[in-house]
Formats: sequence, C-alpha cells, structure tokens
Amino acid sequence: MGLAQSERLLMDAQDMSRALSRISHEILEGNKGSQDLALVGIRTGGVYLAQRLAMRIQQIEQRDIPLGELDITLYRDDLSIRKDQPELRKTTIPFNISDLKIVLVDDVLFTGRTIRAALDGLMDLGRPAEIQLAVLIDRGHRQLPIRANYVGKNIPTSREENVQVFFEELEQVDRVSIVTG
Repeated sequence: MGLAQSERLLMDAQDMSRALSRISHEILEGNKGSQDLALVGIRTGGVYLAQRLAMRIQQIEQRDIPLGELDITLYRDDLSIRKDQPELRKTTIPFNISDLKIVLVDDVLFTGRTIRAALDGLMDLGRPAEIQLAVLIDRGHRQLPIRANYVGKNIPTSREENVQVFFEELEQVDRVSIVTG
C-alpha cells in the first residue's frame, strides 16, 4: 500500500492572478517598456504563464509582444540516466531572438537545471541581447548559480516536498500546492 499524500494550498487562482499582474508590471518597469522584448515559455507550465503575461503586457502597453514556446527535452543533463524515454514536444519561436531581450518563463524554479537546459536551447536559436527569468514559484535548493529576475512567490520547501502548479488550461482550477508523501 502506498503512502498517503497530503496537499497544502500555497496560492489560489486569485493569488496566481495577482502575482502574474505584478510580474507583468515588474517586467515592463525593469525593461522600460516592451520595446525589443519577447517572452518564451518553457514547456509545459511556463507556456501557460508566458501566454498570460503576454496578455497582461499587451493590455498595459497596447501592443503585441512576441511569444514563443521552448521544449528543453534534448538539452536535459539527465537524459542518459533516465529510465523512461522523454516525450519530445515542439519548440515554436516564430521570431528571430537575436538582439531581443528575452524573458524566459517557467512555473517552478528548483535546482536550476531546467533553466540551464533552456538557456542552451535559446542560444542554439540565436544571440539575444539579454535573457531574464520570470517564475511563479521559487522553492530554493539551487544546484546551479541561477536566480530569477521576477518571482511570484518564494516558498521555502524541503527536498521531499513537491510543488505542483495546476492550470485552468489543463482543466484544473488555478492553484499552487505543496504535496508531501
């Protein structure tokens, strides 16, 4: 018999919405507007967050912002030790990233390895002027020297805990929870 899981709510839909609104304003403030700015979401959760940030920025600035989706599967550093075969998804970046300020978007920042893989993937596509990082949750436990520029919420966690982000796009109610067990 498996261990029972317990779930502790960290953010509800309103909390997530407020955090994304704040991050949108911080991105615009930090970049003095949306000129030469593009968002790239890391599959899967980062894509939904990047889409929401792009909508908010568009509403504020009254202009569209380039939006892309990045699959980092082939850039992972654990491919040779994984037992299961990773599922390849599509990278869709319909613009030239060279000379743009790219805001890389992910749902949870943990060890930093996903971000390192994403940086490798982006650099294979061009030479951005700058790469910034926006995350909904920073849970600590970094194994690489990576820090987010924009954070929705810092959550101290233990390594045994799992932070899960649920999205309405995946037929869930927007929320962030810590699951133990």
